[in-house]
Amino acid sequence: MSLDKISILMPFKNTAEFLPECLDSVLEQNYINWELLAVDDHSSDQSRAILTSYAKEDERVTVVDNDGSGIIPALRTAYAISNGNLITRMDSDDLMAKTKLERMANKLVMARPGHVALGQVKYFSSTGISDGYARYEKWINDLTANGNNYNEIYKECVIPSPCWMVYRQDLDAVGAFTPNRYPEDYDLTFRFYQYRLRCIPCSQVLHMWRDYPTRTSRTSKHYAQNYFLDIKVHYFLKLDRNLHRPLVIWGAGAKGKTIAQLLLKNNVEFHWLCDNPKKIGKKIYGCELLPFTFMETLKNPQSIISVANTEAQKDIRHYLKGLGLDSADFFFFC
Repeated sequence: MSLDKISILMPFKNTAEFLPECLDSVLEQNYINWELLAVDDHSSDQSRAILTSYAKEDERVTVVDNDGSGIIPALRTAYAISNGNLITRMDSDDLMAKTKLERMANKLVMARPGHVALGQVKYFSSTGISDGYARYEKWINDLTANGNNYNEIYKECVIPSPCWMVYRQDLDAVGAFTPNRYPEDYDLTFRFYQYRLRCIPCSQVLHMWRDYPTRTSRTSKHYAQNYFLDIKVHYFLKLDRNLHRPLVIWGAGAKGKTIAQLLLKNNVEFHWLCDNPKKIGKKIYGCELLPFTFMETLKNPQSIISVANTEAQKDIRHYLKGLGLDSADFFFFC
C-alpha cells in the first residue's frame, strides 16, 4: 500500500560474521522503497569490506564513516544523510522478517503522524536463550500485541531499538538523536512517551534479535544497570513526579539504594520503606528506613518500587490498591 521511502539507520562495528545474513534479510524485503544508511563505527574486521561490496551491487545501500565514536554519533551521522519520510533502525547482527518493512510502513501510513509502528521480536542464539531473555521477549511482545507499551515504561525499555518506525517529522519533534544519554534506545522511548506518540499494536514477529557474548548490550558500560536507573529517575522527575504529593521508595536493595542516591543528588525529598526488620529504623545516606505500614499515614503518595521479586510486586500492588491507589500512583522500576 505505502509508497513512502523508508530510511534504515544501521551503525556497525566488527560484525563481519553476521553481516551477510543481516544484509540479505534487508535485500529480501517485500517492500522495496528503502535506503540503508550503514555507518562504520571504526571497525577493525572485514565489516566495511562486506558493506562496500553490497553497496556496489545495490544503490540503495550507502556506507559512510562515523563522524564521532559510538552508537549515538553513528545514528546522527546516518540520520543526517537520510531522506526517507519514514525512519527505522537496524542492528547489523540481527535479521528482519521478510514482511517487516511492509507491515510497519503500511500500519504507520494508515495511522498517520503521531504514531510509532512496532513489531514483535524473537531472540535467537547458537547457544540457546536464557530464561531472563525469554521472559523479556514475552513481556515486551505482550505489551506490543496490545499497543500499551508505555504502561510499564519504568520497568525496562518497552520498545526494542531495531523494531520501531516513525515519521521523520515525529522523530524531529522528539529530538531525534540529539541527547547524549545512554542507553540511547531507552532514552528515545521515553521521548516517544513524552510527546505522546501512540503505539500501534502488532501481533507478528518482525525482527529476530541475535544474542551472543560480545554483543554491545552485553559488553558496553553504557548498558549497565546504573545507566538504566539514571534514565528512569531523570524522566520520572521530568514527566510523572507530582511535587504536591509525598514520594516513597519501596525496597533498600542495590536498586533502591541507587534510586535513593539519584533522588538525593536532585534534592528530592522521599520516604524510604523496606520489609527487612534488621534495616527498619536504621539510616542509609541519612534517610531512615521505615516499615511498609508507614504508607497508611501519607496522603495520596506516589511510589517508586524497586522490589524485583514478582510475587512481592503482586503483594505490593494489592496493598496499594487497598489504600485506594491505582497504577498511575506507583511506578515499578524493575
